[in-house]
Amino acid sequence: MADDVPPAGPRRRSPVLIASVAAAVLLVGGGGAYLTSSAVGGSGGGAGSGSPSGDGTPAALLLDDYSGGTGAPEGGTSGIAPGEPNPYGVTYKADGTLPDGPGSAPVYWAKGEVTKDEVARLAKALGAEGTPVVDGEAWKVGAGNDGSGPVLRVNRQAPGMWTFTRYAPGTDNCTAGTDKCTVTPPARSGDPVSEAAAKKAAAPVLKAVGQDGAEVDASQVMGSQRVVNADPVFGELPTYGWTTGISVDAQGEVVGGNGQLETPVKGDTYPLLSAQEALEALNAAPGTDHRMGIGGCASPVPLKDRLESPCGSSTAAPQAQTATVEDAVLGLAPHTSGGRQVLVPSWLFDVTASGVAGGYTVTQPAVEPAYLKSAATPTPTPTASSGTRNVKVDGYTAEGKELTVSFTGGVCGDYKATATESGGEVKVTVTETPWPDKVCILIAKEYHQTVQLAESLGSRKVVGSDGGAIPLEKAGARLPQAQ
Repeated sequence: MADDVPPAGPRRRSPVLIASVAAAVLLVGGGGAYLTSSAVGGSGGGAGSGSPSGDGTPAALLLDDYSGGTGAPEGGTSGIAPGEPNPYGVTYKADGTLPDGPGSAPVYWAKGEVTKDEVARLAKALGAEGTPVVDGEAWKVGAGNDGSGPVLRVNRQAPGMWTFTRYAPGTDNCTAGTDKCTVTPPARSGDPVSEAAAKKAAAPVLKAVGQDGAEVDASQVMGSQRVVNADPVFGELPTYGWTTGISVDAQGEVVGGNGQLETPVKGDTYPLLSAQEALEALNAAPGTDHRMGIGGCASPVPLKDRLESPCGSSTAAPQAQTATVEDAVLGLAPHTSGGRQVLVPSWLFDVTASGVAGGYTVTQPAVEPAYLKSAATPTPTPTASSGTRNVKVDGYTAEGKELTVSFTGGVCGDYKATATESGGEVKVTVTETPWPDKVCILIAKEYHQTVQLAESLGSRKVVGSDGGAIPLEKAGARLPQAQ
């Protein structure tokens, strides 16, 4: 039996267990992900499935982004959705009765390596010609020496994140009298195709990655292109943040895409909280009494919907903000464990809030807290000598050669976003330099910063400093640029 882990069994309703939750672990996906609106039943496997002990008790689930009791933004992943309210200043209230859900469900692990045959099958569906070759830590298909033509890149390690672009980004540095300029044909403009036509064009690609049964949404439009977003279902549970995105141009041709090629493997089965219990855990997280209205270290641009004042001055009492949970669906949300990706049973809360356009989703692990442990190495507190630290990037938007990223930080520091470009991805790093000799109230603020790229983003994937994919920011309220 795993140390300090109780055996799996029927769902418990102990208020002591709920009160023991030290922090909420939130993860919000983006990029136009589709979310089903009804609860999903089924256990997805027997209790203790795949347990190494063989006695029906799953091993403790170690998560890198589990705050393990701190609850503050720096203690773990804050999971604040781009352009949306800060959960550390919000109380979530259900509009009606929330579902119980099943008593248990398994996790799904990214395991193994992507094979050459798998890459070739995807390349054929995309129209990328050539034999897959090893290119560093990835497989590569297509694109000649001049960099033109379709190119597919697939990470060799599971889950096999892949990116595809049919046309290389254009350049204005062309030599007169040559035909070597890699530009998108000008004829490929016009009105986006219909949703039905886009789904039809994307169907062979989804089949090649084993997601032909995924929930599909084709409502997103970017210029003349229509984007088909697909979220697979594993063990009868929908996923959130595991989206495959496929761009279809005005002529109905797939011109870009990204996603995960490898199907995750079923792991241990864990006892689950009900949606109401998970919501109580979310609201009980330390830091939630940092309500809207409290201030500190006033910046030139006020915080959205907050009263603000300089450090050391008197402040008004916190004002609570309430967001409404319209629905809850049991699904699977991605986390990392020792650097490996794992899909964790989670409640996906469909939330609306005053002052925010449209709804948004907040996810909370459904696994009973007694089975969760933090696998992260504590981040050292910045000192006068170390100074900076990296900040998690929550989302991005792109227009031409401008890439705008959103992230969450405090109100007493300077932030700088930089980007490193390669053929298949753009890696974004945001650093924070705390202001010296300042005592600040611990509150979080959403920032946006814009960085200039050497070439238009195109279909390249945007990743963070840790290599993890950054989701496309959902349309909604834009908050101030970082100062």
